[in-house]
Formats: sequence, C-alpha cells, structure tokens
Amino acid sequence: MKEEVFLKLTNSFSDKLYRVAKRLLISNEEAEDALQEVLLKLWKRKKTIVKYKSPEALAITMTKNYCYDKLKAKSSGNVKIEHANYTDEHTSLQHQIEAKNSMEWVHKIINTLPEQQRLVIQLRDIEQFDTSEVAAMLTMNENAVRVALSRGRKVLREELIKKQNYGIV
Repeated sequence: MKEEVFLKLTNSFSDKLYRVAKRLLISNEEAEDALQEVLLKLWKRKKTIVKYKSPEALAITMTKNYCYDKLKAKSSGNVKIEHANYTDEHTSLQHQIEAKNSMEWVHKIINTLPEQQRLVIQLRDIEQFDTSEVAAMLTMNENAVRVALSRGRKVLREELIKKQNYGIV
C-alpha cells in the first residue's frame, strides 16, 4: 500500500479515532498521541490492512485498546465520555442554557453508568455506529450490545425524568 492510499484510507476515519481517544483519555494531548500511535501501528500493518473487512473497525478497536492500556498504566479510574459536538446557533438564550444544562445532566448520568454501558452508548448513540460494528469493536455479542444499550438508555431516561419532575438526580 502506498502512502497516498494509506492517507486517503485513514483520513476518512481519523476524526472518529480522535474522538474515541478523547472520550477515554480526556486530555487533548493524550488523545492526539493515541491517534498518532494507532496510525503508526496501522502504517506498520499496511500490507495486511486491506485483508480486513473494515479497517475502520480495526482502527477503533486498536484505539480503544491503546487508551485502556494508557489508563491502566496511569492507574486512572476516571473515564469520561463527552459529547462536544452539540451546537445550535439559531435558538434563544434561554433554550441554549436549557440545552447546555440538559447536556450536563446527561454527561453526569452517563458517567455513573458501568463502563461497558458508557462505551456502548458512546459508540452507538453518539458516534452512530451500527450494533454489529459496536459488537466487533468491543468484542461483544450483538445481543449483549443491545442489552447494554437498552439498560443504559433506561437508566438515562429514568434519571432525566427524575430531574425534570423533581429536580433531583
């Protein structure tokens, strides 16, 4: 595989790799380092990369595993998932504040979920991967992904209803 072909292939999903790394490692610098490490590993495997059905899924799995290794090395138990792509410029100030507060509550609730449910929600609902792709990335059964997604969404829904009805979470 030539450099041009490799760059074209990896540029199509490098943003997703960065977002996954950022969600897991929190730091911009660490996420950039993770992206570079994964791209370097992919470059070293450039001859075999075309054999994979989905090089993107391979790259995301590599990113996830690299980030887990970094977190284990730092013995850090704080994995944070964020969704920073939400902006709506055509709403009133009140709606913007309400949306920001709602997103903050969603983040807080997601952070209380078990790690597996957090990752499934991140990949399925925020990154919008198919259930089969999420299963492949997390090396899970598709039914287990559906169950984790359902349970995570249920907790989110119940906690948001409590917050909206009673002001507590």
